[in-house]
Amino acid sequence: MSAQTMSKEELIYLTSDWKGERFPDGRPKIPDDLLERAKNIGIEDAWATLNNEGYHCQFDRGWKMVHDDVPVVGRALTASFMPSRPDVQQKIMDRGKKEGRKGNSNSWPIDMLSKGDVYVADGMGKIAEGTLIGDNLGNSIYAKSGNGVIFDASARDLEGLSAIAGFNAFVRDWDPSYLKDEVLMGLNTPIHIGRAIVMPGDLVLAKKEGVLFIPAHLAEKVILTAEFIGLRDTFGIQMLKEGTYATGEIDNQWTDKIKEAFLKWLDKNPGKLPMTRAKLDEYMKARTW
Repeated sequence: MSAQTMSKEELIYLTSDWKGERFPDGRPKIPDDLLERAKNIGIEDAWATLNNEGYHCQFDRGWKMVHDDVPVVGRALTASFMPSRPDVQQKIMDRGKKEGRKGNSNSWPIDMLSKGDVYVADGMGKIAEGTLIGDNLGNSIYAKSGNGVIFDASARDLEGLSAIAGFNAFVRDWDPSYLKDEVLMGLNTPIHIGRAIVMPGDLVLAKKEGVLFIPAHLAEKVILTAEFIGLRDTFGIQMLKEGTYATGEIDNQWTDKIKEAFLKWLDKNPGKLPMTRAKLDEYMKARTW
């Protein structure tokens, strides 16, 4: 590859807790149905589960977005940019040309995207002359991935990007300048985005509050737990509105009576379940509520 990459063997080793399908390059391939379910879970609930599992460096905040109501959810494809210097950049570009790569190095990760991927880039937080994409590349990204981007950097052409239906970009800021004095040095390698570490194949969950990077092997557990909490909250709010239980009863350890009422509520509202009832029952056996 033109930029430095991690070997397939090393990537598999570092993500060996993932036991499912992988892309040819070794990236964990979280199933599409989990990606769809993840779009409906809350950042706070997912973060709490990760935090309880000992994963304390997976979230970062302080983003500007194209749309604040369009979540970006998918599998991370990572890129790392560094300040350019003539000798290194020339070698990177020469090797890229021999490999048939076209354009500037910021377009090379885009060529690797597949449906469900999220282009996640460490651009050093650079704003002026740190614009990794404009609307042309934004259209290409969405056509290839059906998804948005997460950039610890800036982007340009906000008006043009806003016109791409379904697309969103989480960036540090917007700037009219062109990308300058940067070169792609890492492709599908571990990167950091602010306070968070990101591995290729991580589940990206980006919403208004910020961006959470969920290790692939924990994706199903995080999603199922967040879905359960969501059901629990929906039931609790309904009970409070109806005056069935007091606030202190719902917002506390539930009694056996409330638990029984919750289970009956689930039976009456099967359409509210994002998971199978069998999966939910299995999960609740180990749940301390």
